[in-house]
This record gives sequence, structure tokens and C-alpha cells, in this order.
Amino acid sequence: MPKSMTGFGRGESIRQSCRLKMEIKSVNHRYSDISIKLPRFLNPFEDKIRKRLAEDITRGKVDIWIHCDIFAQQDSVINVNVNLADSYVEALSGLSNRYEFGKLTPELAITLLANHPDIITFDKMEASMSTENEHKELWESLKEALEEALTEFNQMRKTEGFAMVQDIESKCNLAKQIVTEISERAPEVLKEHSVRIRERMEDMICKMGQKPDDSRIITEMAVLMDKGCINEEIARLQSHFGQLYAILQEKDAIGRKLDFLIQELNREVNTIGSKSGDVDITAQVVELKSLIEKMREQAQNIE
Repeated sequence: MPKSMTGFGRGESIRQSCRLKMEIKSVNHRYSDISIKLPRFLNPFEDKIRKRLAEDITRGKVDIWIHCDIFAQQDSVINVNVNLADSYVEALSGLSNRYEFGKLTPELAITLLANHPDIITFDKMEASMSTENEHKELWESLKEALEEALTEFNQMRKTEGFAMVQDIESKCNLAKQIVTEISERAPEVLKEHSVRIRERMEDMICKMGQKPDDSRIITEMAVLMDKGCINEEIARLQSHFGQLYAILQEKDAIGRKLDFLIQELNREVNTIGSKSGDVDITAQVVELKSLIEKMREQAQNIE
């Protein structure tokens, strides 16, 4: 079933020492653009997450947020970069002596060290990632939250996608009806146009003091009539409508196909508008262009 590129899903998984929460949000985009924000200790799983998302998502700007609440104190590790701290204190002392700020006090030094982001770091779950089994257990927990979020996310996209397909089909039905009316009107327009052309050519020839030549008039009329004939455009439009209905029934991603086909619909309608000088057909072309534009807007939201 075609899916919308807009969706939202939330998943959660609880293990003995932590709760993993995940949110997936997407909007329409020309290509696939996936951004994942997760705690540092989950970085080893980012590639697996992307591969799993690629199975369900082919287009759209997707943002993933993963949050972890730690229950067990032993799963958290505080690391101190002593070498960096030594260099930092030495640099501060050097600056203090250089500019005669006075002796660097312990209270000020420890405050500055504590505020430095790279000297004291806090790693959640680092202890629980020490063995292969623990690594696997954490991935299973993460995958559980991911699958739950994806299920809700895909269900929302399918629901919106179905509504969009229904809307495109209804507008396609209206457009097809208008094209049928144009095709019924076209022969009469050609007939009226041929009468006007013949009258103008005969009048012009008479004003030039020459005798009308039927064979020449017929040849010139045939050329002019061919330029104003819209039968080919109507036939291509009817064929495109059939292709559009078929695409809407496909189960895979159809957004790119729809976008291309709707461009072709718009091109044929523009050609009809430029060829036909009939007031009624011109009004119908304007209505067709409005319907096709609405179809295009919907198609741009389909994956």
C-alpha cells in the first residue's frame, strides 16, 4: 500500500537496568535523509538502526531520537582524563604567573576542571557493554523499541497514504471526465475552425484580385488544421490516466513515478491549451490544470 512520507511513531523497551525510549518523525523530502540522535554508548548500533530503517523507508526526511533512563548505578562510569587535567592546570598556572594574577587557588582550579567537558566524562551503560552477551542484550532491547516505534510510524503513514491515493483517484476521475468532454467538443471546434479559415483565405485571395484555387486552399487548410488538432494529446492523456490508476494500485513506493506521470499530464494539457483557440476548451484546460496541480501536491507527499 502506498505510504505518506509524513509520520510519527514512539517505542519503548525496559530492561533490568534501563528504559530505552525512541521517537521517529518524518516529513516529505525528495530523497532519503535520516538523522539519528542517540546517547554515545549506543553509537555502535547506529549502522544496524539505519539498515533496519532502510527496509521500510525509501524517501523522506526522518529524525530519530533515542533516550535512555538508567536505573542501575553500576551501569554508569565516570572517566577522568588525568593527562588533560594536568596540562590544563599547568596552562592556567602559566597564564596566572605571566599576567601576575596571583597564585592559582585549589578552589578555582577544581571549579575550572569540573566545568571542562572533556576532563570528566560520564558514560552511561559503559559497564554493561563489556561482554558480547551484554552487547547483544542491549541491541535486543533497542530493537524492541525500534520495532514498536516503526509499527506505529508505518501505520500512520499507511493511513495517510490511503487517504492521499483516494484523493488523487477522485481528482483523476474528474480530470478524465473533462478530457472526455474536450474530445467530444474537439471535432466541432475543428469544423468551425475550418469554415473560418476557408472564409478568410477566400476573402484574402479575392482582395489580391486572384481567383480562389480549391486545391491550394484545401492544402493550406490541411496544414493549419493539423497544427490545431489535439487528438494526439487527448489520446496520450487517456493513456496517462490508465497508467496513473495502475500506479496507485502498486504496493511499493510510487511517489517518483507519480511525480513524473503528473508532469506528463501537465505537459499534454498545456499543449491542448496552446493549440485550441476555443473558449470552452480553454476554460476546461484551466480546470484541468487546477486538478493536476492538486494531484501533484498530494503526490509529493507520497513515498
